[in-house]
Amino acid sequence: MKSEMSDQAKPFKTGDALDIYRVMDTLPHRYPFLLVDRVIELEEDKRIVGIKNVTINEPFFQGHFPAQPVMPGVLIVEAMAQLSGIMLLKRSEDRGKIGFFLAIDNARFRRAVIPGDQLRLEVDVLKIKKTLLKVRARALVEEDIACEAEMLFKVVDN
Repeated sequence: MKSEMSDQAKPFKTGDALDIYRVMDTLPHRYPFLLVDRVIELEEDKRIVGIKNVTINEPFFQGHFPAQPVMPGVLIVEAMAQLSGIMLLKRSEDRGKIGFFLAIDNARFRRAVIPGDQLRLEVDVLKIKKTLLKVRARALVEEDIACEAEMLFKVVDN
């Protein structure tokens, strides 16, 4: 489903927010694996900030863990990776391509993420080359760091 304000209708500008429809215009991910609800800040090739609202309706909570639901750490990392992919795929030369996750370093989990939390995802570029992107990412709940890591991505043709 395309939004009325898709990239074709309205050019993306640095600093614009992206609602869920513009996120879906950029990423190939869909339910139940789309883990970015909104982009609230973007400085092209420098920084991106997004939001993931965590609700009890998430399908992974049925099994992780029914009596004490906790968002799996690997999905927190995936949310940070998807936000990184948005930054990469918003560059004009990379629109319509796919960003592949190549490596993760120095990953740390510091706090549980539970239903009702809102993850603030922050990604800062460490290095960018033609088809490679290295970032430092953090996922926060309020002021507390839930997860942080350095990640490497590569852009490939779709």
